[in-house]
Amino acid sequence: MINIENKIVINFTPTGMLPTKKDTPYVPISPEEIIEDVRRAYLLGITMVHLHARDENGLPSHRKEIYAKIIQGIREFAPELIICVSTSGRILNTLETRSEVLDLEGELKPDMASLTMSSLNFNRSASINDPKMIFDLATIMKDKKILAEIEVFDLGMINYIHYLVKKDLLNESFYVNFILGNIASAQTDLLHIGSMIKDLPDKTVLSIGGVGNQQLSANALAISMNYGIRIGLEDNIWFDQERTKLATNLELVQRAHHIIKSMNKEVLTSIELREILGLNTQKGKYGLKD
Repeated sequence: MINIENKIVINFTPTGMLPTKKDTPYVPISPEEIIEDVRRAYLLGITMVHLHARDENGLPSHRKEIYAKIIQGIREFAPELIICVSTSGRILNTLETRSEVLDLEGELKPDMASLTMSSLNFNRSASINDPKMIFDLATIMKDKKILAEIEVFDLGMINYIHYLVKKDLLNESFYVNFILGNIASAQTDLLHIGSMIKDLPDKTVLSIGGVGNQQLSANALAISMNYGIRIGLEDNIWFDQERTKLATNLELVQRAHHIIKSMNKEVLTSIELREILGLNTQKGKYGLKD
């Protein structure tokens, strides 16, 4: 495990696939709204951003031209910010749709792309990630020098990381998100978290996020252990545990900053994380170093 003393990764997740304007008026849907929320979070202080695109009707989209517009807008004010794109298959589960965003190049190229280590059930839906899909996505990412943002929901998914390493499908640097609190996955429990951390590869940068009410406790635990956090309206639209106040992305990031500061820690910069993970630091170049 790579533990950066007293510095915390903030992985900002502004949109996701599920929240709609009916759920909360604060979720950014259009490219312009997403860019603006990222700008506000960036000015406050974040390390990276995990993007989902939505189409003209507000529905999740794989289209690379929408991602391109968002990425271009972000890089106009934050060229060094680490950008990760989603390859989720919860809506359209074909390799062509899930990998389309990985074709972006030059100054539109994402640094990272999500890669979930197995299929899993949510409350009312499933995320299907069969072995061939995972293999194919990992192969494309490796060929294009895009670092996998490894998404882990339980201990078995960590076993699968080691399997992909044996198959030479993952790079030597690892960035892993634990996403806790899902109904069919690991919870925000120290025994669950400890068992999962124990089995991670040595060269891993870890961030921890929680779904719904578990976001705050997952983030606070992560910060106390000096691990990164995943935070944003993708995972949780509420500010309080009683669900009486809808959150904005900026409020969630501000609260994370308060916790980080109260523990005498600071936010890890994008440049620092780029160096750790082997991502490009040259102007106008993105993804993994050659």
